[in-house]
Amino acid sequence: MEEPIRISSGDVVLEGLIESRVGDEGVVVTHPHPLYGGDMYNYVVGAVVEAYGSEGFTTLRFNFRGVGRSDGEFDHGRGEQEDVKQAVAELIRRGLRTIHLAGYSFGAWVNAGALPELPEVAEMVMVSPPAAMMDFSFLRPDPKIRLVVTGERDDIAVAEQLAEMVPVWNPKASFFVISGADHFFGAHAEGLMSVLRRHLNRGGIG
Repeated sequence: MEEPIRISSGDVVLEGLIESRVGDEGVVVTHPHPLYGGDMYNYVVGAVVEAYGSEGFTTLRFNFRGVGRSDGEFDHGRGEQEDVKQAVAELIRRGLRTIHLAGYSFGAWVNAGALPELPEVAEMVMVSPPAAMMDFSFLRPDPKIRLVVTGERDDIAVAEQLAEMVPVWNPKASFFVISGADHFFGAHAEGLMSVLRRHLNRGGIG
């Protein structure tokens, strides 16, 4: 059962939901673009949370600054990266030793920007990183990028484009395209959860 949590991020306070489980693995899950209605209650975010939770991870999702009951205002990714760092710090304060980052769409872009300053993070999963809409040229090769998932019909995280980018980010990363799915995954949430569970169980799906 997820419980409400408040997280301090600089001069703002964020609202979040945490579900603690036995063990030392935790994941921070980030949501899609706030200016297009994205928040922590997003359907895909919920699917990611459920997949990690089913594998024994403590899960923490939160609203970026300016979203829902989180203080502040949209900051074009800069302040949002700080929000991610503070969410990771919250899991560490709770004694979790293996921390994952998982982001959907805008959340994946924000996580990617924060990753170089998060040595505590063991790995990162990107769900539909919006490479057709947002600039990922800053992202340097990083072995922590372990899995990238998109939909066959996604016109924001285009499979053909990502197929060229993922090997640059990490040649050993798994890349999976869900047949029939678009950027919003619609009836394909179960397929997404299956990919995530297989990744977590096997350390990769390749």
